[in-house]
Amino acid sequence: MASSSSKSLTFFSINLFLASFLLLSCNGLKVGFYEKSCPDAEAIVKNVINQVLAVAPSLSGPLLRMHFHDCFVRGCEGSVLLNSSTHQAEKDAEPNLTLRGFQIIDKVKAALEKACPSVVSCADIVALVARDVVVATGGASWNVETGRRDGTVSNITEALQNLIPPFTNITGLKERFQQKGLSVKDLIVLSGGHTIGTSHCASFKNRIYNFTGKGTSNDTDPTLDTNYIAHLRKACLPNGPNNLVEMDPGSFRTFDQSYFLHVSKRRGLFQSDAALLDDSETKAYLESHKTGNSTTFFTDFGVSMVNMGRIGVLTGKEGEVRKVCSKVN
Repeated sequence: MASSSSKSLTFFSINLFLASFLLLSCNGLKVGFYEKSCPDAEAIVKNVINQVLAVAPSLSGPLLRMHFHDCFVRGCEGSVLLNSSTHQAEKDAEPNLTLRGFQIIDKVKAALEKACPSVVSCADIVALVARDVVVATGGASWNVETGRRDGTVSNITEALQNLIPPFTNITGLKERFQQKGLSVKDLIVLSGGHTIGTSHCASFKNRIYNFTGKGTSNDTDPTLDTNYIAHLRKACLPNGPNNLVEMDPGSFRTFDQSYFLHVSKRRGLFQSDAALLDDSETKAYLESHKTGNSTTFFTDFGVSMVNMGRIGVLTGKEGEVRKVCSKVN
């Protein structure tokens, strides 16, 4: 017969396990949600993404960015994918006009519908695709929690109110992340997503030509490296086209930690990148990851992506599972 002390230990262990389980599943998400309902779901997503990036590698950045833009407006419920006949959906808001890859999400959805009709949500597809493009571009994998349901509302005004402008200072960045339940560490780690992809000149042009509004030849952002300004001016002429510029020069198609090195040298493309030097916690992380092994950043990035992926999720009987990602059922 077990002693009273061993019984107490067993009781404690069981309750600790149950508490941990409830903590992990309280938001309705879990790793392997489709294990029985669509066992090949994640393999299907990965296969499509690998095929796409083999011929269109420039889509990696936009597809990762899509997950951010979805989660920060109404939560991670696929509202960024919805079309509007009156052009009043999230994707019609100015910050989303440069998003690309919606047709790739549709391609993934079509493959999943063929295998498992009306099972895998579009919101989960966006989350899985973000993980798979990171892996395909050299980053490490992480376990994506699934079980999200799709929202039925997409509003242009909400996108304008919730998406973080590229000129946001460190105070604003920390406040915006805190409002979504994310930490300062999440802020600096997720900023590292700028290691892949490009941006249009319009998002940073004021930093290199008309920062204070004086319009003089030297009216530039003093926090930006002068040599980098000269480089950016070659790509972005004062009255030239809205060209694309690499966010992580030299490795914008490779997921690595070189972004932190660029920012530490005052070569972050956006004011929101430069702002990471204005806070002791973000600066310390940035300085410690600007060289050396990427393992810690890769691990941290997976953790922060999971944290972001929990924002405002719809689960259970909330929302729906769209048959087509661009419209409600």
